[in-house]
Amino acid sequence: MGFSGFESQVTEAVDKLGESIVSVSSMRLERRFFGIVPLEGQGSGIILSRDGLIVTNNHVIDGANQVHVNLKDGRTFTGEVVGSDEATDVAVIRVNASDLPAAELGDSESLKVGQFVLAIGNALALPGGPTVSMGVLSAKGRPLPGTDFIFEGLLQTDAAVNPGNSGGPLADLGGRVIGITTMMIPYAQGMGFAIPVNTVKKIAEEILQSGRVNRRWIGISGIDVNPQLARRYDLQSESGFLVAEVVPRSPAEHAGLRNGDVVTGADGVEVKHTKDLLLAISKASPGGKLRLDVNRMGRKGTLDVSPTETPPMQSYGGR
Repeated sequence: MGFSGFESQVTEAVDKLGESIVSVSSMRLERRFFGIVPLEGQGSGIILSRDGLIVTNNHVIDGANQVHVNLKDGRTFTGEVVGSDEATDVAVIRVNASDLPAAELGDSESLKVGQFVLAIGNALALPGGPTVSMGVLSAKGRPLPGTDFIFEGLLQTDAAVNPGNSGGPLADLGGRVIGITTMMIPYAQGMGFAIPVNTVKKIAEEILQSGRVNRRWIGISGIDVNPQLARRYDLQSESGFLVAEVVPRSPAEHAGLRNGDVVTGADGVEVKHTKDLLLAISKASPGGKLRLDVNRMGRKGTLDVSPTETPPMQSYGGR
């Protein structure tokens, strides 16, 4: 493919997706010492369905008393927040409309590092429609503090991401949404992050079903095991999840898990990384049991733990 062919592919992808990107503005009232002050927020969103479902970032609408959605064709709607999830920074909005141009969602599991991607959104709330920038997918599965429940990790890109892009799509050259832009690192050059679209699909589905995300919890925190860590602490296992803390009176404590245990499997599925364990916990049925394979100082065994719903005010680090 020559340069002109590549250029056409980019412009066609932008045209395909452009109609499905909206501007989301929110307003919340905050009490200051001199009175009530209205604070405005601005971001982007993606039309999920023809009948008015829109996905954006939680931080775009967090605490909002009003949400307004502006379409590319000039129409404006007042949006209702169906639900949101702070841990994954995903929110779903509903507007009273029909025949909206819904975006095509891709598959974030099939992405390859180095492929070209497009970041589209209402950068800096500039007038005249969405801003487009192009770059490559710099990394997949990128963990960041506070993102324990983004099972796939975050997508990292060097495509320019600016305030106002939040909630807009990261797309492939086929015009398919592969992620939702969530943050940038202000002191870094060429580092933007997006929530993988497969995670967005899962969270949005749960929000639509129950208005919130119900998470299972067993009450442990820890880190991934790697060969260097295994040698340093003589763990007898070069992969898995190393338990660093067990919450008192938690399901994990009742099951007999201890600090220093390495969880290597969950219900017959190998646990190589934290996300493998989190995914297994999330799939546990209410009141059911999760069988964990545990390596304790070279001795292998199994423990049955009964996950519960995450307690109020419990940090997500206590998995």
